[in-house]
Amino acid sequence: MSGNNSTPSPISGSRLNEAKSDLANDPDTGFDGADDILRAWRRGLRPDPDLSVSDWADQHRWLSSRAAAEPGRYRTARTPYLREIMDALSPRHPAQRISFMKAAQVGATEAGNNWIGFVIHHAPGPMLAVLPTVEMAKRASRGRLDPLIAESPALKERVNPARSRDAGNSMLSKEFPGGILVLTGANSATGLRSMPARYIFLDEVDAYPASADEEGDPVTLAEARTTTFAHRRKLFLVSTPTIRGLSRIEREFEASDQRRYFVPCPHCGHRQWLQFERLHWEKDRPETAAYHCAGCETPIAEHHKTAMLEQGEWRATAVSADPTAIGFHLSALYSPVGWKSWEQIARDWLAAQGSEDMLRAARNTLLGETWVESGEAPDWQRLADRREGFAAQIPERGLILTAGVDVQKDRIEVDVWAWGRGLESWLVDHIVLPGGPDDPRCWDQLTALLGRTWQHANGAVMPIANLAIDTGYEAAAVYGWARTQGFEQVAPIKGLEGFNRATPVSGPTFVDATIGGRRLRRGARLWSIATATFKIETYRFLRLERPGDEDRALGVLDPPGSVHLPDWIDSEWLKQLVAEQLVTVRNKRGYARQEWQKLRERNEALDCRVYARAAIWILGADRWDDRMWRQLEAQAGVETRLPEPPRISEQDTTPDAPEPTRAGTPKTPRRRRRAYTPRFMR
Repeated sequence: MSGNNSTPSPISGSRLNEAKSDLANDPDTGFDGADDILRAWRRGLRPDPDLSVSDWADQHRWLSSRAAAEPGRYRTARTPYLREIMDALSPRHPAQRISFMKAAQVGATEAGNNWIGFVIHHAPGPMLAVLPTVEMAKRASRGRLDPLIAESPALKERVNPARSRDAGNSMLSKEFPGGILVLTGANSATGLRSMPARYIFLDEVDAYPASADEEGDPVTLAEARTTTFAHRRKLFLVSTPTIRGLSRIEREFEASDQRRYFVPCPHCGHRQWLQFERLHWEKDRPETAAYHCAGCETPIAEHHKTAMLEQGEWRATAVSADPTAIGFHLSALYSPVGWKSWEQIARDWLAAQGSEDMLRAARNTLLGETWVESGEAPDWQRLADRREGFAAQIPERGLILTAGVDVQKDRIEVDVWAWGRGLESWLVDHIVLPGGPDDPRCWDQLTALLGRTWQHANGAVMPIANLAIDTGYEAAAVYGWARTQGFEQVAPIKGLEGFNRATPVSGPTFVDATIGGRRLRRGARLWSIATATFKIETYRFLRLERPGDEDRALGVLDPPGSVHLPDWIDSEWLKQLVAEQLVTVRNKRGYARQEWQKLRERNEALDCRVYARAAIWILGADRWDDRMWRQLEAQAGVETRLPEPPRISEQDTTPDAPEPTRAGTPKTPRRRRRAYTPRFMR
């Protein structure tokens, strides 16, 4: 296969002799004579060897200590399951769309890097590599591509050093003879539209945002770049999966022929693909983990894995509607000896028990499978039975207040929540402001709430630290009010469809807005939130088991995330809190996706809870360390446990006159409480 896929043009004997004479007389060429020139010319006519991507990697790829745990020459035999995947990326293979749904750290990204090296060396053309964000693309360029080029002589001679003038080698662009590699992020619509591409490498597609700069699905935008290459294109989609029905890589795999890696049992020879259910260990002894053969039930020790992988083969387990689309699935059970051991997998699985977040991560990263979200709405009656009486408006463990505001046609509804360590929360107040967004008095009342305080169990008073208000209805009125309040205490928000666990809140961004009849460019500050993510979290928190009376007597606290509802809240509010349910629907092409659907018309309590949760995220509570929580606790305690010495002014005497005690001794006048505001927000 020729490096430029073209046949060299013939050269006449007279022109060859002229070239030989000119070069032989030129001291800068380094040629000793006409014979050397002729041999070099003949080498140029010789076609490139017919290599696959895996063959190329074994011959030309060197791993740098900067980017690999096992530096040195790349050996496909170390991860034999990658051979067929890489070879499907070779131009001679008929597949055009290759998907790889996999566990973490099984070598998938290195397979993609081998493909990049092969393209630069043997099949040049325009290539686009897409990572979740532009920043991640820059890190991949520095940490992986630069060592790939620097450590492989075949690539180093084709890509000029970045330090050269006009080298064509920048952070996000690598030029080489016959082609160019462009790196970009899925969050950049401009980068995805940058050029036509014959090859596209889409890495960690499940971490892509739902939309690239609100211009559409990043995978669809990137795929559109290959239109002009028709049957010669190649797309490689790689990712650890996330949520069932929402995972891009799961959709790709299910639409493919669903290949799995079958390995032989060292005892009976039965071929099988490794499944987590067959990894057994003694109770609380993960070091005894062994795989039990599906054919003979004999335990297989891990030291057999190397030979099993060498003799493994990929088998399709489904029929693809598109014969050019193939898919591969691999769990961490296949990780080579010396990487992720069966014992470590067992330990990680045991450590995840009891935590839904950790179980989800284990299923994604260890098994390479999607997590099935439990979006079933909790029973409102059960929540009613768990209502509590608070000793004060804000219980002792509540350390900071946020509010969620939902704007309706004839009213504005506000819920105030207190938050503590581990995102434990308490509903502090539920307020309905009549009038709606067209009534100035309604906005005046909302403004007054920003200056109002609620009393803490320790005696301090707390204001709302952050208020998140939805812009979905009458956005102009919301923006106008928010601008008058400033950015410190008010966060206008916009809900987005889909899940985004990495950054459920993004922004802020400045958007154009019409305020007071005038259109202001970048006149509003807006946060975008993945409402589905916070709804899932809310339902999970509502289902948490709480300690019984005996456990509480022993000092057992509620688990992190517990939601506490006051006894004064009514049944209508409780029904609104659980008014939606997560359901799985299929589109016309048969792809499954999950969406939230209403079980009843009114759902303001759920919306306000989500907005208040977004407000505490914006403050940074999800990223606070123990030191920050201790600081908040100390500040709350200072307001009550370390009072100033009694001092009575003329202004204080009348309202706070001493009162007689039972012993006839006057009480010390109580000083006025200052509003409690965390120091980092003052």
